[in-house]
Amino acid sequence: MSEITTMAGSVDANGLRVAIVAARFNDAIVERLVAGATDALVRHGADPAAVRVAWVPGAFELPVVLERLAASGDVDALVALGCIVRGDTPHFDYVAGGAASGAADVATKHGIPVAFGVLTTDTWDQAVQRAGGKLGNKGAEAALAAVETATLLRSL
Repeated sequence: MSEITTMAGSVDANGLRVAIVAARFNDAIVERLVAGATDALVRHGADPAAVRVAWVPGAFELPVVLERLAASGDVDALVALGCIVRGDTPHFDYVAGGAASGAADVATKHGIPVAFGVLTTDTWDQAVQRAGGKLGNKGAEAALAAVETATLLRSL
């Protein structure tokens, strides 16, 4: 019986071109996510000149800009960042679902990683805890997930 081959990427961002698309809505949280993502990329070897940040009004607008950047061929990985806090109406479900499915569609259509770092929380405090609080920075985690997936794809 032959041995199982294991394939994995790395979090070495050296030489990668990464674009972050960030939703301006709830910007006090999203700015922390962007700071965490850009810091993680640079700490893991990304050239700051190879990291771009594009701002959109809200999470629902993320997919169209992700699509344009992916289609350009100028990026190796994308990171979608935003913050959607549940309210009293079903609007939360539509925005979160549209952002998530749109990001996934871009990734599969173009074959590049689109890390989904959009917080979907019940409360503002939960968002704060995920944007550099007790639960870490989900922007940094998303950026490193994008890098790891991009490096894996390069090796396949």
